[in-house]
Amino acid sequence: MGRNTKHKSRKKSHYALPTPGSSPGLIYIDENSLKPKILLYTYNQQTYKVEELHSLNGIKARTDNKDFNFWIEVKGFNSVELFETLARELNINKLILEDITRTYQRPKFEEYDDYIFSISRMLCLDTEGALENEQVSFILTKNALFTFQDRYEDCLDPVRKRLDLGKGNIRIGGSSYLMYALMDMIVDNYFSVLGVWNEELDAIEDRLLDKPDKTIMYDTQLIKRNLITLRRVVWPERDKMNDILRTDSQYIDEQIKMYFRDAYDHCIQIIDMVESMKEIAASNIDMYLSIISNRMNEIMKVLTIISSIFIPLTFIAGIYGMNFSREDPVTGKVMPLNMPELYSAHGYVWALVVMVVIAILQIIYFWRKGWFK
Repeated sequence: MGRNTKHKSRKKSHYALPTPGSSPGLIYIDENSLKPKILLYTYNQQTYKVEELHSLNGIKARTDNKDFNFWIEVKGFNSVELFETLARELNINKLILEDITRTYQRPKFEEYDDYIFSISRMLCLDTEGALENEQVSFILTKNALFTFQDRYEDCLDPVRKRLDLGKGNIRIGGSSYLMYALMDMIVDNYFSVLGVWNEELDAIEDRLLDKPDKTIMYDTQLIKRNLITLRRVVWPERDKMNDILRTDSQYIDEQIKMYFRDAYDHCIQIIDMVESMKEIAASNIDMYLSIISNRMNEIMKVLTIISSIFIPLTFIAGIYGMNFSREDPVTGKVMPLNMPELYSAHGYVWALVVMVVIAILQIIYFWRKGWFK
């Protein structure tokens, strides 16, 4: 049996858009942004170490060691000094710093002389089932990867666990492989989100066949809007993967592109799934409207049958309710063409009998026509 779910309002995302005419390259710090947490992962095939940093001062000197690879994870943007230090240490363009702090950017890939800059959108469902759309920014150098998120929560723990256990190629593939692993984890999480929505659509179909109600429209429309959001994310994500496959940058090893090609295929699969689920959602809405329309037609048919039965009865009652007497009660004069049955014996009973017979004959006629099926 389908479950009856209460209508949930969709979660709204509010982005602080730049003021028209403002200077490009401004670092934006939201007043509600979180205090920065900086983790430095140092690893190679034999070594793995995690330490917390208080700032990025001297980060370039620390990551110049060719014997190790580094992952610098920054969560929380409530520090202008953090980004000024990043710009000074790595010579990062201020336009990139603006893209990192303005967290409404679409997925993209950009090449520079000293680094690579990329953006992904991380989609997750909160405890209430609302969609959270978070930006993850990447800066890749020769042997270091910097990631930036404005929240503490994410879906990247499986990658951290792989890095800790040293399974697979994650410790020996270099920083470009780590960037692939994180991007692939983000893309794979789209499948998890789609799986939840697919189950909800199946439950909605069961409710449609069981007992349709107006919450079906709200729930289906919410899923449809979320699918549109995912589609707006995964299309540029696919284009970004394609750009990575075509790049000749020294920061991405040719052997790693094989893995990015797999992530590219995942994006195409997700696009196909999104389009299919959008059609299912639209079909559910059409089916609901059709069921409601058929239900209304059934109600109108019942009312029409009832009205059809009572129309001739009302006609008879209306005629004999006019009370045109056959004789003038004062003079006794016979009134021509007036009602001779007005003072007939048992007239009331005979009128009722005629009405009942007419009603029964109509019911038999409607039944033979199949109107009661």
